[in-house]
Amino acid sequence: MAKEVVIESLMKSGSFWFPEGATSITNRVDGLFYFILAGSIILFVGICATLVYFLYKYRRTEANPVATSNITHSTILELVWTIIPLILCLFIFWWGYKDYLSMSTPPGNALEIRVIGKKWLWQFEYPKEGVKTLGELVVPVNRPIRLVMGSEDVIHSFFLPNFRIKRDVLPNRYTRLWFEAERTGNFQIFCSEYCGDAHSAMLATLRVVTEAEYKEWLKGGSGASDEPLPELGKRLYTKNACNTCHSIDGSPSVGPTWKGMYGHNVSLVDGTSVLVDDAYIKESIEKPNAKVVKGFQPIMPAYAGVMREREILALIEYMKSL
Repeated sequence: MAKEVVIESLMKSGSFWFPEGATSITNRVDGLFYFILAGSIILFVGICATLVYFLYKYRRTEANPVATSNITHSTILELVWTIIPLILCLFIFWWGYKDYLSMSTPPGNALEIRVIGKKWLWQFEYPKEGVKTLGELVVPVNRPIRLVMGSEDVIHSFFLPNFRIKRDVLPNRYTRLWFEAERTGNFQIFCSEYCGDAHSAMLATLRVVTEAEYKEWLKGGSGASDEPLPELGKRLYTKNACNTCHSIDGSPSVGPTWKGMYGHNVSLVDGTSVLVDDAYIKESIEKPNAKVVKGFQPIMPAYAGVMREREILALIEYMKSL
């Protein structure tokens, strides 16, 4: 079961080359791309046309068996094909560097959010508000957002196509990125650096809401509290990247399958066994290495302090339904 991709943000509108932009920087990035693309096409067609013309004009014939006689050096020609490309490259450099500085320098009033990449999910933390989320980044519209990013394992890369921003997320180091959404909606977040078996499933959603909706969401009033627990658990199974390691059809994977697991005893690596009940599942979510099932490696990340109590209950009820 793969994570759902926000197709609308990538395919609904935009151009042949890019999805529709959601911030002012996209127009500048796209403008530079189209300038380079148009310039390259013009130069390519011009050089090919000149090449064909010279091939025809200086071809060998019976009347002119030596087509290229009396070739001499031309200083003017060498200056032309050196100075003009130099000016063009310097102009492109100036344009790109100016936009690079804008994209690298966040405003002083930017809202700071911590981002953690790990196999194979994205975790977001709002330090001032004390809120953590998995697979969903919620931000207010028309407000600068500053991301401070790090990795718990290998190199990942945070990529937002609609915002034209991408930055590597590295272990033992912090990288930074900022943006300001100019319209509300849901946008796709990718990992664009190969990071292992489930790299393609390392997805997240950026949800841009109004300021009032953002404040309500911080209070926990997003509306999810009315969702039945099994349905919420089914949604969290994909959103929180549980599907990358645990199957629901009994097939083998990185972790134990959830199908038929609840209510049965499982053998542990220490030789003991344990009943899979509510308490065991909760402990395995918050402290996954405390009791590892036999035949599997202790590679599951800990979710203590990351998932809310209702979310844990929802996953338990979803496992019961399997």
